[in-house]
Amino acid sequence: MHSEYDIIIVGGGAAGIGAARRLAANGASALLLEASSRLGGRAFTQDLGGYPLDLGCEWLHSGDRNAWVGIAETSGFPVDRSDPPWAQAHPGIARNEEDEQAARAAFGDWEERLRPVARGSDRASDALEPGGAWNAYVRAIAGFMSGVGPEKISAADYLAYDDASTGRNWHLPLGYGTLVAASLPSSTSLRLATPADRIDLTADGVAVTTRTGTVRAGAAILTVSTAVLAGDAIRLPSGVDPWREAAADLPLGRNEKLFLEIGRDTAFEPDSHAYGNLRDPRSAAYSIRPNGWPVIEAFLGGDGARIVEEEGPAAGFAHVSAELATLFGTDVASAVRPLAATSWSRLASIGGAYSCALPGKSQARARLARPFEDRLFFAGEATHPFDFTTAHGAHDSGQRAADEAMAALGRRCVLGQVSYPAVAGARAAR
Repeated sequence: MHSEYDIIIVGGGAAGIGAARRLAANGASALLLEASSRLGGRAFTQDLGGYPLDLGCEWLHSGDRNAWVGIAETSGFPVDRSDPPWAQAHPGIARNEEDEQAARAAFGDWEERLRPVARGSDRASDALEPGGAWNAYVRAIAGFMSGVGPEKISAADYLAYDDASTGRNWHLPLGYGTLVAASLPSSTSLRLATPADRIDLTADGVAVTTRTGTVRAGAAILTVSTAVLAGDAIRLPSGVDPWREAAADLPLGRNEKLFLEIGRDTAFEPDSHAYGNLRDPRSAAYSIRPNGWPVIEAFLGGDGARIVEEEGPAAGFAHVSAELATLFGTDVASAVRPLAATSWSRLASIGGAYSCALPGKSQARARLARPFEDRLFFAGEATHPFDFTTAHGAHDSGQRAADEAMAALGRRCVLGQVSYPAVAGARAAR
């Protein structure tokens, strides 16, 4: 019996598109099902005020080994390799350089203390200095990086990413989300606004049920977020509970962005950076006039993002407006206006920002990445051993899952159980 497709991909973010690209390169037929009305997942560029603003992932982290750099250049997307704006503080703002140096030193000390903690409790909060003057700053920066407070961060997991990072952070002027969404191969069949309701194993593969009907294939690659996987939005085969449990050990943190448009001439310097209150764990990081645009991007993580999630965008804008007034003076209120706010935590098809392993649960990433019955394969940033939280980690995990799926089809072809064109790709992938 021959199914309509070799492989069905569930989820059209960076992982799903990475999987589709690998399958297309090996001649395997694929159908991609995406629950929302657009491609990209947590990579989302939106034209706001005439500017391509990245509401989700924005930076080509570890750019010197990031697969999206090569994809961008092959596709004609410019890559900006200059230093990121956080390398240049905005001149003239109210600053206390002594406090800034002390806060940064405290953060560095916290990171150093994570190594012995990783061998013990594995709870990153245990590396905080008891009663430390800059613990609020450490908490805020940890929130930017992991989306949660230190008490919910596995020290071993944090260090795995930190040790692998090259520190090269490059930028896509046309938008990261623009690149990701444009990178789906034309040979991949696509159905937007088509969430998978149920996945069943069949004698020769899988059956994926949607509200528009059931589609069949030799295998499925599941790339949904850990929030979706740990929930009950998709009915999965009996026996998948360990994968759901692994997903629950890798919850999505909170990270949100607020964009403000600069409405009149001001002294804001382009491509510069500012930070809010060093002593407030809810503080935002501000990208001032990125690419020279009349925009301020406020990035909130952990406790700060909680304001937007629980109280709504208006409360978030009030919070960042107060911080900006402290930094630039009270006249800033008449110089900027709200432009856009994200709501990743409230988005049912995603449910948060990016994954963070709970203390003692760093091995959940490997457990989540395991294939199930040679029929169901798992990808997404949460399954990458060290490039989690990134679009390139998601992409690479999609390619890994595609290789696994093609190899499984190849084995079944050899045994005469099925006959799929993907057998050639499976052999090539070995």
